[in-house]
Amino acid sequence: MAHKVFIDGEAGTTGLQIRERLMQRADIELIQVDPARRKDADARRAALAAADVAILCLPDAAAREAVALADGLAVRFIDASTAHRVDPDWVFGFAELTATARARIADARLVSNPGCYSTGAISLLAPLVAAGLVDPAEALSINAVSGYTGGGKDLIGEYERGEAPDAFVYALAQQHKHLPEIVKYAGLSGRPVFAPSVGNFAQGMAVQVPLHLNGRRLAALHDALAAHYAGQQFVSVVAPEARVVPTRLNGTNRLEISVHGNDENGCAVLVAVLDNLGKGASGAAVQNLNIMLGTDEAAGL
Repeated sequence: MAHKVFIDGEAGTTGLQIRERLMQRADIELIQVDPARRKDADARRAALAAADVAILCLPDAAAREAVALADGLAVRFIDASTAHRVDPDWVFGFAELTATARARIADARLVSNPGCYSTGAISLLAPLVAAGLVDPAEALSINAVSGYTGGGKDLIGEYERGEAPDAFVYALAQQHKHLPEIVKYAGLSGRPVFAPSVGNFAQGMAVQVPLHLNGRRLAALHDALAAHYAGQQFVSVVAPEARVVPTRLNGTNRLEISVHGNDENGCAVLVAVLDNLGKGASGAAVQNLNIMLGTDEAAGL
């Protein structure tokens, strides 16, 4: 019997890619609302009532509204918005984060999908904090570049019309919406300085964490990360290359980590590469859905 899934917000960038990954699967039946009624509360509640799992691809306020609409219903949620990422009642949907993460996702009714930048930053920092190689209070900075699809319809339109610059840096007031989840799930006690940017390419992302080694060695950082992700299907630690290409994992649910630097001069850069719409959004949502349904974790990916 097919599992029934409702993508609330399927017309958006993330929702469309989730739909593409699910529509060919015989084990999934997609519940849909007439586009003319997509904001109609009664129509949405009826779809939520019919679904086993609802995936929310909505602005934060609308995601909270969807959860409220489902009051009394048995439907489970995956929320791709920022609305519930640090809510203690929601399970953070990063399956590779800890040894118990998958079991918690599998049992959860409420799962928050990680953000794209935070997926990269947390993947780099959380294992090193857990291994005692990064102090939770250490002064840290995070730099990143993403494809423009992460900016939503307005920014996509700017680039597609040729009106946007080749690249820009933004959110330097240190209030980016991904910072709270980075602090919480990387295990930090201090707030890192975050400098994200957007490049003139649709998808792809590279997240970098520079470190002063202060007695640490590159091999120790690499080995701790490799040990943490050993045996993982979608996250791996790879050898550093001279050029890091943010688009090289596009169209996949993969995330690759590398450790760069020089022991002699005491500097390192940790790098995570992922598709901001893959492991950073739609791919991760499908991975979480598979875990929640008890199906092959790689189905549709």
